[in-house]
Amino acid sequence: MAPTTKTSPLGSLLSRVVVIEPREVPAVVASFFLFFFMWAGYFAVRPVRETVGTLLGRQAVADLWLYTALFSILIIPAFGVVVARFRRSTFLPWTYGVVAGAMLFVGLTLSTTTFSPLLGKAFYVFISVLNLFLISMFWSFLLELFDRGQSKRLFGTIAAGGSLGAFFAPLVVTDVTVKYIGLNGVLFASAGLFVAAIVSQRILLRLWSARPLATSAAEDKPIGGNVFAGVPLVLRSPYLLGIALFIVGISAVNTILYFEQLRVVADLYPNPADAPLRAQVFARFDWIVQGLTVLTQVFLTGQIAKRFGVTALLTILPVAMVLGFFALAGSTSFVLFASIFIFRRVGEYAFVRPGREMLWSPLDKETKYKAKNTVDVPIYRAADYVGAQATVWLGALGVTAAGVMAVGAALAALWGVVGWWLGRRFETDAARERIATRTAQESRA
Repeated sequence: MAPTTKTSPLGSLLSRVVVIEPREVPAVVASFFLFFFMWAGYFAVRPVRETVGTLLGRQAVADLWLYTALFSILIIPAFGVVVARFRRSTFLPWTYGVVAGAMLFVGLTLSTTTFSPLLGKAFYVFISVLNLFLISMFWSFLLELFDRGQSKRLFGTIAAGGSLGAFFAPLVVTDVTVKYIGLNGVLFASAGLFVAAIVSQRILLRLWSARPLATSAAEDKPIGGNVFAGVPLVLRSPYLLGIALFIVGISAVNTILYFEQLRVVADLYPNPADAPLRAQVFARFDWIVQGLTVLTQVFLTGQIAKRFGVTALLTILPVAMVLGFFALAGSTSFVLFASIFIFRRVGEYAFVRPGREMLWSPLDKETKYKAKNTVDVPIYRAADYVGAQATVWLGALGVTAAGVMAVGAALAALWGVVGWWLGRRFETDAARERIATRTAQESRA
């Protein structure tokens, strides 16, 4: 990302919708396509995971979230060993290669006619752990490449690459073609997309090594340190604990709507032989959400962050979900549920996710990799399991659907309070940093 005065046609196009410097264009484009292929690979198989979930049943899925949480916890020391001993230029591309190989294996063995519950459960857990791990690792790397100011200007556009991939894959690979290639063909296509992600990752790593003023090739070395360092880092910092609580809030709201989604689709197609049709429904939810998310991220996310700050990104959705849950408590309309479900996911991808990633930008490298992955994976999945069991428990106690929605409204309100505190803390620290920088510059002058 060496400085240059020449603006490419792509740079000119990007400059019309986002504030971007010519020297930033190559890294932004490479990041955009890396996120596109990685997220397309995941979202191609996401409807397959949800279809497997309907075949297993809601109670089995709720129980599986325990194993998802356990494996999410176990992956942290394993990831810590890799980060401590290997260069990022080695382990980042290899991660996508392992995922591609796993997709090929499941594609060769999965069958809905002679469905194996054991394979289905293993696949469900694998995809659930993979989701948060990949996204956390992606943003950890980008937080090294871009500073705080760049993250506010550019992360919305980069995030749009992931949303575009998440739109393309469920629409073309799953919705349109699943009836021709089957669930197995979708898995093979996902493997190919992860291979393409490896190519984009290599390009981004070359740009990273060419940076003259920030992270250099000489710094592409193992981080070192204790592989469990992420846990004490989180426990010692009120700021990191706040981020962890914010993640718990995301999980609580998502879990309530997720299980309702499984019930709705299973009721639409009660015959297990209609598994591809269930996959199409899940795929349509996905591409509608992602299509709206791309437009929101490109044209609104950066502008909202610039004009109103990170606080707005972190609180828009919680406030809206309080109203949404109250609306669902008074109506069982499928159209209303689908609308709120889609709005929640668009808001998470377009506002909450970029906002929460910005919270990590001022922190050091070890915190960005180790503490961030601790929060993003095991804490998130542990909250998922507790929320899933709590949902089942409320039903067993006879709490009505309206009552569950009222609980969701209360949780969304608490989620919003935590988001407001984090946003204000981030903006206050940023203001202090600007003042300190300006004072230092004036003293040198």
